[in-house]
Amino acid sequence: MQAAEQKFKQWMRILIVLFLIVTAYLVMADRLTPLTTQSKVQGFVVQISPEVSGRVVEVNHTNNQLVKQGELLFKIDDEKYQLAVQKAEIGLAQAREQEASLVADIEAARSNVKTTKVTADNANREYHRIKRLAKSGAVSASGLDSALTKRDQASANFMASKQKLHALEVKLGNGNGQSSAVLSAKNALKQAELNLENTQVIAQSEGIITNMQLHVGLFANANQPLLTFIPTDSLWVSADYREKATSEMVKGMRAEVAYDAMPGEVFPLIVESRDYGVASAQQKANGQLSSVEVSNRWVRDAQRVRVNLTSDTALSPRLFVGSRATVIIYTSGNSVIDYIGHSLITMISYLHYIY
Repeated sequence: MQAAEQKFKQWMRILIVLFLIVTAYLVMADRLTPLTTQSKVQGFVVQISPEVSGRVVEVNHTNNQLVKQGELLFKIDDEKYQLAVQKAEIGLAQAREQEASLVADIEAARSNVKTTKVTADNANREYHRIKRLAKSGAVSASGLDSALTKRDQASANFMASKQKLHALEVKLGNGNGQSSAVLSAKNALKQAELNLENTQVIAQSEGIITNMQLHVGLFANANQPLLTFIPTDSLWVSADYREKATSEMVKGMRAEVAYDAMPGEVFPLIVESRDYGVASAQQKANGQLSSVEVSNRWVRDAQRVRVNLTSDTALSPRLFVGSRATVIIYTSGNSVIDYIGHSLITMISYLHYIY
């Protein structure tokens, strides 16, 4: 009887010691090797929209297909856009003709300036000659008035010719091809060519087309999304941690992840950043009083904050945006603690075979 009692006490001591060890580890692990199951794969989700409107005449890919950068996704009927380019080219040719005519007008205006200047100079000299003669009484007052009128008229004609030349030069611009008409026509042509180019929607990077609601014959409106595109090189992992677990985290720390979709495997990650806020603390200036959150719980729920992690290599194609995962981050640098953490996440990865 005493032997059984001694054995029971011995087991109780062992269990108490194990309980204390596990408790101590859990307290330390939440800061030294924080682990969370609230993790998932994130990625940029791009809504592809055409920049011009028209009927879809060509669709080159199917739903959930991998596409390479530069590949044609779909094409819009370009007939009216080709006509617009031709119209803009005609407009540019007409503007160049107008500019050539303007150059000829400028040459004529320059010649007219020279002529009116000579006339004005002659009229001015004639006026001064008659003025001297009028002082000696050789010319009547009416003759002097007539000479003055001619001088003023010639001077006015000279100034008018200069102003006309200036107006024509301003209209021409800084040189050949710089008139406002030509510049406007060039701009219209570039816009027409851009619209024609935009009838072909090209993949800007490698990625996956998903949730595609697109077929030949559909009328596409400009800036209205037609399909969803996920760049394959944009995936990362986000992990939501209790805020106390993030106090020791810094960029570049080593981490590991076990994906639900890939049981039995553990992959390395690197801490990239921690979000600087959560939605629950976002305030809106709506002119109302603040809303105070009331809780009667003695122990309140811990606030969670998002930590973003990346990989040196591209994530597996077996993953998708929204894939669930378990993440552990090693903040201590202690090999023993890190080994225990690695063993724990490895065990969790194998448990994914079951759940």
